[in-house]
Amino acid sequence: MRESHQDLAENLILEMKGITKRFPGVVANDSVDFALRTGEIHALLGENGAGKSTLMRIAYGLYQPDSGEIRVDGTKAAIRSPQDALTLGIGMVHQHPMLIPTFTVAENVILGMQSSGPFLKMREARERIREVSEQYHLAVNPGAKAYALSMGEKQQADILKALYRGARILILDEPTSVLTPSESDRLMGMLVKMARESGLSVVFITHKLPQVMAISDRVTILRRGRVVDIMRTEDTSETELARRMVGRDIIFDIPKEEVTAGADLLQVKSLRCRDDRGLPAVKGVSFGVRAGEILSIAGVAGNGQKELIECLMGLRAPMSGSVSTLGVDTTRASPRALIKRGVAYVPADRVGRGALGDMSIEENLVLGSHFSSPFVGSWFLPLAVDWFLDRSEISRHADELIAEFEVKTPDRCVTAACLSGGNLQKMLLARELSRAPRLIICEEPTQGLDVGATEYVRKMLLAERSRGVGILLVSSDLDEVMSLSDRIAVLYEGEIVGVIDGDTVDVATIGELMAGTRVPSVGNRDLSAPRSAAL
Repeated sequence: MRESHQDLAENLILEMKGITKRFPGVVANDSVDFALRTGEIHALLGENGAGKSTLMRIAYGLYQPDSGEIRVDGTKAAIRSPQDALTLGIGMVHQHPMLIPTFTVAENVILGMQSSGPFLKMREARERIREVSEQYHLAVNPGAKAYALSMGEKQQADILKALYRGARILILDEPTSVLTPSESDRLMGMLVKMARESGLSVVFITHKLPQVMAISDRVTILRRGRVVDIMRTEDTSETELARRMVGRDIIFDIPKEEVTAGADLLQVKSLRCRDDRGLPAVKGVSFGVRAGEILSIAGVAGNGQKELIECLMGLRAPMSGSVSTLGVDTTRASPRALIKRGVAYVPADRVGRGALGDMSIEENLVLGSHFSSPFVGSWFLPLAVDWFLDRSEISRHADELIAEFEVKTPDRCVTAACLSGGNLQKMLLARELSRAPRLIICEEPTQGLDVGATEYVRKMLLAERSRGVGILLVSSDLDEVMSLSDRIAVLYEGEIVGVIDGDTVDVATIGELMAGTRVPSVGNRDLSAPRSAAL
């Protein structure tokens, strides 16, 4: 998809020189230089915590630098707020669409803009939106309600908001993490056209290296808050980019051991439940997971995955159907009861549901086990409250897990909220796997993680599979699903629309299923009788 850039203008539209930003205990950006050319797609890469998002939030006015300067079109600029950034032509689109569901696209686009009179001129706004859409090859209906849009259309609507406000520089933070393969391809093609034909300058923050190689012109790599490399994309490769990001070679295709699936660990039959609005979210889903296999639930976020997992973990009451875990009916069991039965849960919401951000790492590492030995004296088990906790045992336990799972932290007593995404996920895995679970329910385990942390997490899951643990994996990352799964069930609008063997899957078929197309050759097979996990 990437074209040669012989006609790329050499003039710089955005320059950031010597940018330094400190937070308590960490230097997020350390004298960083970054330059963006007119009409260029510039990828910004680095590990979690390397300083990428911080740098771009400074460019967008969300943070103020401690030192350094920013120049736009060669003129020094003071960017104190997002409004200042938009005035200078800098727009930012975040990972998750920022739309009011009940508003139309047009209403979302003009929201917050000053009106020239007491009344909104919606007809003029819609006409201007159509003009901007045509100029930048966006296919969004201005009159459509936001809740009725696909994730790809919502992403385009967010981009349209920035362009409507006059953005000449577009900062995209993980824009494809919630899109289907076809939606990602369309977005990538659209960005190329925007840059080539309209002169839009794009900063592209992502961990998806194939996309970097496909559309970017140059790459800037950050490590520990400093720039370590700036290079032309055509002069590098995915392997080289990964190595420069983390300082070592990365294994993209992790080998899977041959494992024969064992006894049933999880059986779900005709499960139905409602979402928070009282609408049907899971519609008669049935499947099973056996020991030593990874069953993935694939699909675009928002198709019932959240509600399904909450039912399985006792966080949401089902309308009907049944759940059997490790041979016992757990349809309405509590999370605590499931933990005691040997179920581990790694949620997508890492701070909030997975960890308590204002509690220390050592405290988070015993959550869910703090009511049991050895963290509470045997005489006080019925009264497992703070003053009966064995603090020395908790500290010893934390030190062991921090070392074993390579959690990078200055101290076990720092709060979980201070950890980078990758280290927070390692902490959650350390806590859950330390209980020697028999069944793991894992949501989006590598979403937003850099290539090094992604490699680590996937290795850990495959190691548990080899140990005979059953794993239910929910992921919107197709590369992850295809590389880890023994079987793949695609969820669309609360229903399983197809089941594919992990060794016969192809991107086209799974992409069609994720978009709601029922593929005749795939069908809706019986998930309760999976094949051997030997691959």
